Amino acid sequence: MRSDYVLALADDGLIAAQRLAEWTSRAPELEEDVALANIALDTLGQARLLLSHAGELEGAGRDEDDLAYLRDEQDFRNCQLVELDNGDFAVTIVKLLCFATYQHELYAALRRSTDERLAAIAAKAVTETEYHVDHARLWTLRLGDGTPEAHRRMTDALARIWPYTHELFEAGWIDPELLAEGVAVDPATLREPWLSTVDKTLVEATLAVPDDDWAPSGGRHGVHTEVMGYLLAEMQYLHRAHPGATW
Repeated sequence: MRSDYVLALADDGLIAAQRLAEWTSRAPELEEDVALANIALDTLGQARLLLSHAGELEGAGRDEDDLAYLRDEQDFRNCQLVELDNGDFAVTIVKLLCFATYQHELYAALRRSTDERLAAIAAKAVTETEYHVDHARLWTLRLGDGTPEAHRRMTDALARIWPYTHELFEAGWIDPELLAEGVAVDPATLREPWLSTVDKTLVEATLAVPDDDWAPSGGRHGVHTEVMGYLLAEMQYLHRAHPGATW
């Protein structure tokens, strides 16, 4: 269903924004605190547009708030990468580099979607994600080619994050009709340009793509890591505790 596809893209952005927002007042320097908050706001804004579109496509009367705050863990369709703990700052930078580069390639392709509203959302988002990629790239260079301690922590972060990037390029969860109709983008076609961009940055930062033989998956089917429940409890608490509350 088209609504399921749009909802999965929305969930990616929503959960990524929630994780990035956790850095507010905790980033290593004031300027970075503002930058990560702004990236979180961009990503949340994209998620809101997609959630509204998914709700209207679904036709069940659910709006963006219903979809964000009143679904249970198994109903979320985000990739597992975005829900992982922030961990060390290096982990957050590696996550941002991998995820923002994926989103940039995805939105660039979705600008040609036959779903006009999805194409319009993508056209706006591709500009924002270009900035996100550049921000993550600059930090990757600064840390990867920095002190021995910074290089070690970036290497450890890559080893932790890399296995979760494979799920970004799985296509089995997408309705084949959506691909045939030009509504959706086959994620497998994004892997080569994504890897080219990420690998170029890693090489420049004196880092290398790690070896891995593990590719965790299942997020698109509602199977999440153990940290997802804690994330949703934090994100959904106020809305569930005070239904209908307004400022």
